[in-house]
Amino acid sequence: MQNKGLIKLFALLFGLVSIYQLSFTFKANQIEDAAEMAAIEKFADTEEDYQTKRNLETIRYLDSLKTSKIKVGENFESIEVYNLGVAQYTYSEVEENAMNLGLDLRGGINVILQISVRDILKGLANNSKDPIFNKALDDAEELQKDSQDSYLQSFFTAFDAIKGDTKLASPDIFANRTLSDEIKFNMEDNEVKSIIETKIDESIVSAFEVLRKRIDKFGVTSPNIQRLGNSGRILLELPGAKDIERVTDLVTKTAQLQFWETYKTQEVVPYLLEVNQNLVEANQSKKEKEEVADVVEDQEENTSNAIDELTGQIETDSTNVADINPLGIQGYGNGGSVVGMFLSKDKEKVMEHLNSSKNRASLPAEMRYVKFVWGLQNEESEFSELYAIKGNRDGEPELSGDVITSADQDYDQVSRPAVSMQMNSKGAKIWEEMTKKASETQGNIAIVLDNIVYSAPGVSQPGGISGGRSQISGSFTLAEAVDLANVLRAGKLPASAEIVQSDIVGPSLGQEAIDSGMKSFIIALGFVLLWMIFYYGKAGGFADIALLLNILLIFGVLASLGAVLTLPGIAGIVLTIGMSVDANVLIFERIKEELAKGKTQKESVKDGFSNALSSILDANITTGLTALILFVFGTGPIKGFATTLIIGILTSLFTAIFITRLLVDWYVNRGGKLDFSTGLTKNLFTNLNIDFLRKRKIAYAFSGLMILASLGSLFIGPGLDQGIDFVGGRTYQVRFEQDMSVEEVKNDLNAVFESAEVKTIGGPNQLKISTKYLVEDSTTEADEKVQSMLFTTLQKYLPEGMTYAEFLDGSGDKKIGKMLSSKVSPTIADDIKKSSIWAILGSLVVVFLYILLRFKKWQFSLGAVTAVFHDVLIVLGIYSLTWRIMPFSMEIDQTFIAAILTVIGYSLNDTVVVFDRIREYFNENLGWKFDTTINKSINSTVSRTLNTSLTTLVVLLAMFLFGADSLKDLLFALIVGVIVGTYSSVFIATPIMYDTAKKGSATEALKNKVKEDAEEA
Repeated sequence: MQNKGLIKLFALLFGLVSIYQLSFTFKANQIEDAAEMAAIEKFADTEEDYQTKRNLETIRYLDSLKTSKIKVGENFESIEVYNLGVAQYTYSEVEENAMNLGLDLRGGINVILQISVRDILKGLANNSKDPIFNKALDDAEELQKDSQDSYLQSFFTAFDAIKGDTKLASPDIFANRTLSDEIKFNMEDNEVKSIIETKIDESIVSAFEVLRKRIDKFGVTSPNIQRLGNSGRILLELPGAKDIERVTDLVTKTAQLQFWETYKTQEVVPYLLEVNQNLVEANQSKKEKEEVADVVEDQEENTSNAIDELTGQIETDSTNVADINPLGIQGYGNGGSVVGMFLSKDKEKVMEHLNSSKNRASLPAEMRYVKFVWGLQNEESEFSELYAIKGNRDGEPELSGDVITSADQDYDQVSRPAVSMQMNSKGAKIWEEMTKKASETQGNIAIVLDNIVYSAPGVSQPGGISGGRSQISGSFTLAEAVDLANVLRAGKLPASAEIVQSDIVGPSLGQEAIDSGMKSFIIALGFVLLWMIFYYGKAGGFADIALLLNILLIFGVLASLGAVLTLPGIAGIVLTIGMSVDANVLIFERIKEELAKGKTQKESVKDGFSNALSSILDANITTGLTALILFVFGTGPIKGFATTLIIGILTSLFTAIFITRLLVDWYVNRGGKLDFSTGLTKNLFTNLNIDFLRKRKIAYAFSGLMILASLGSLFIGPGLDQGIDFVGGRTYQVRFEQDMSVEEVKNDLNAVFESAEVKTIGGPNQLKISTKYLVEDSTTEADEKVQSMLFTTLQKYLPEGMTYAEFLDGSGDKKIGKMLSSKVSPTIADDIKKSSIWAILGSLVVVFLYILLRFKKWQFSLGAVTAVFHDVLIVLGIYSLTWRIMPFSMEIDQTFIAAILTVIGYSLNDTVVVFDRIREYFNENLGWKFDTTINKSINSTVSRTLNTSLTTLVVLLAMFLFGADSLKDLLFALIVGVIVGTYSSVFIATPIMYDTAKKGSATEALKNKVKEDAEEA
């Protein structure tokens, strides 16, 4: 082997870089463990809602490491947490360089957001009242339920169906003042459609950028945000995000920042008292037979008393509240912008009374557009502050958040978290006028975000505030201040965003996945290392060294590239361990063949590596192609599975071809003797002479029966258990203290949700609950409603006293409650199903073409693809026949599609190795009969086939028995696939090729191919 020195240097540097990259992962874990310990010490498990408090404290601890600075000389610098001597790193840098764990390992949230194209269209049409336009919007919503088209295409279809003489370029629709430069009255609909398509695309790009800017500042490690085609959907992955509510608010809020003048306490209190009095009289009229309570005789006197004498608390008899204080007034402001205090639980009732048309009719003319708004809720208080802002006919503020050019988290004069803002020149001018007026009238300006008053400061500076610089202060936390600054800085979404698909994984479930993943990984690795030494002796030890380096490189590359390691990703690595052995097995088997021919050890090693190269490349390329298709079509964890599989294939090739060769050459050159076998395995599988082709009719009959049974179960019954990925709905994984009765829980849930599926997952105390209740409603309000109903229904099975917050967290000491939740809208489900079909078909086409290119004979491609179809149908059939009786979930979802594609890759791997040997034997033994050549080829690969299949199976079984419950369906499909794939490569693919090829032409094609390869070399 040439350039040994260069390969040694590259391997050494590659290994050192991998160790360097992984060191950041160990350091980050150490810091996070310290943060969790600090939280545990601060909040004892005897405190109410202690787990939520611990989570927030952990976040605060880590945030402080990122944001806090220490004084070094005259400067303030970030805190160093990792010192390598030659370089020092802050926590942000350590976290950035650490390996990124997916949400299934770390917990977190993975969502697909749907930007409302309907909202964008309404905005482009200036909220047109045109009946044709608005009916087309409604009709498009209906069309979307059964269509793969985008919402915009459905809108155009709906509009064309009902438009009559109405045109898109109507002044009442798109030919308005806003779009007057681009859309003219005389334009045809097709011209307008093209412009609108461009505008919609620009708006979605704008939404994408807004979300990206918000998420980049959120503080999680390696967030992933990407636009999904032209559908208006955006994928967002936030591993490690524990505050799910905070994440949801951040990505869905439109951030409507507005600045309003406010009324003062004394201006609004008369109206509050009048509304209260109206309610008193209404209650009195219902109680004619009861004693009428004293009524307010002089409203003006009471108003004066309320302002001058009340100091914040109205004393009431709780048994008689409805008679004298039905509005529930708890106090008044002190003459400033707060007009009243109410119990938080009464907010909805209070707003209903204040905004009723009957009561508002009594407002003075100058106050008829008053708008009542609640202040930012202090979680530690049971009271809420009410503000009254000076509205107008159009409901538009004098100044909005569009003028904000920058915003930063800051602190106010008393060191409370605040947000500083800078406005553009237009906003600065209006702001100066507003603040000047407020200064002269001693009034207040309410800073309102999403209909909540964050603060309503007065202005003491004479002449107003110039320059456009201002500050929002209020009783919010540091995290809320950071989020607010992020939202203001990024801007508002051009339309509302709904979460149409989500996966939320609790942190404890993620930790369990890591623990079980590592356990299965170590068991599988231990078996493979021992097996290689048992079967190949010292040479197996060299293969083990290469394998360990391979694992180091895989993790090092993942960390270096910033790739995300997921639970299916660990499965991909473990599968790579089993499959990477294949390259060494191929090499060692070829060396043994060369030794059997009487060649010297050096010659045998050289020729063995050379002869095995073609099979190794073909086998890995076919597997790599299916992994690549999986990467293109997959999302989230499936993409992680494909990523690790691709990286594993590349590093396996490097370590098997170069590192194993270096070690073997080193040992042989120093006089060592390698037999590539042990006393027990020396003559194993040698001189086999099985007539495989003669048994092909039996195999055809057996496979035919299996396929018929599979097709019958698929089309007649019981069919497949389709997961929410394919049908839509919400799924929750809930853990209980005791073993549960599936039927009992199912009956309870059916009474509430009308229909629900309940299955045991992992153990009898853990259930997977799926429901289509409110499946068409993708709002966060619907999510909360379903989740709340689930808790209420299951409460009798949960520990006594467990709160709703503890149930959602699912990560207390006993780890009881919701461990995982997923949501898929029906539209997304249709798209997933469609992309899954394309992924499978695409992989078959690509592989067919590759084998055709390599072997120059369509019969080889036909045999390989037929075997793949055979394997896929049997795996589907086994799932269809057994999903009702298996003790683990066997839903057909994206993970299952990943398993099917992996089975395709593995089956092809086996088949290509046999085909390569057939091609080689044609060249070496031109006088042999066609069937003799094929039989000899299969016999010569039996040792390799059984070795590779056995190691791969043991690896998969280790993960199946000791790995995470959520992977059992994936692993079961792979185990079945490996068994069926090994069988089909010998008894289906090769016989099909033999039966469809004419002996003479097949022989000539193979001879020509061998000659071409020789000439190219």
